Formats: sequence, C-alpha cells, structure tokens
Amino acid sequence: MTQPKPKPSIDKFESFAERKIREAQADGQFDALPGLGKPIPDLDEQDDENWWIKNKLRQEGLVILPPILEARRDIEKTLEAVRSMSSERQVRLAIKALNERIRAAHFSPAGGPADGVRPVEVEAVVQSWRAAKLD
Repeated sequence: MTQPKPKPSIDKFESFAERKIREAQADGQFDALPGLGKPIPDLDEQDDENWWIKNKLRQEGLVILPPILEARRDIEKTLEAVRSMSSERQVRLAIKALNERIRAAHFSPAGGPADGVRPVEVEAVVQSWRAAKLD
C-alpha cells in the first residue's frame, strides 16, 4: 500500500498563487480589464445579498415580473406595435396572441394585481388601426 502524498502547506500554496499573479501581471493580462481606473460601482450602497442576481439581470436586459404585470406591459407594447403593422391580418394575429398571453397570465400561480388586465377587444383595435391608416 502506498502512502498518500502530504498536502502542500499553506505557505507553498500562497507562494504558488502569488507566483501565478506575478506571471499574469508580467504578461499584461491585467492591463486591459473592464473598469480599469474607474471606481467600483455601487460600492457605497447598502449591502444586498442578491446584488449579483440583480446585476446579471440588468446586464442581460431581463426583467422578472409576475406574469400579470408582464401582461400589462405586453398590452402597451403590442398596441404600440400594431400602429406600424401593414395588414389587418397582422393586427388580428397580434391581438389574438396577446389575448392568449393575458389569459395565461391570469391562470398563472404567481401573484400580482389582476385589476384592469383584461383581454383586448380585437374589433376595437382593428377599427382604431383602420382609422389611423386612413388619416
């Protein structure tokens, strides 16, 4: 039976790490890091244990809202997009898809205030779209 190798002492590990850092510095690997010469963002703000999650969401441009609130935003975006659509068929399909997302949000187990978030009346949107196209 072979004897296990003794673990390196902490002193050897620290000198190994320091050597690697010095080698990287000599190679210039730290010369062009993002944020070089700038203050650390949010350093003076209150501690938040979820800071890294919030930062990642911000970087990726993601928003996590309860589905019913997302549906409310979706209504605004879809009605805005309808204005630039070129055919009545596109408008009807967009509103139909929007209404399906609204219904799905209503049946979601996640909470959120559902007041005022109702399916959109397709014919009213189409009529409004037609009137805007005639102007």
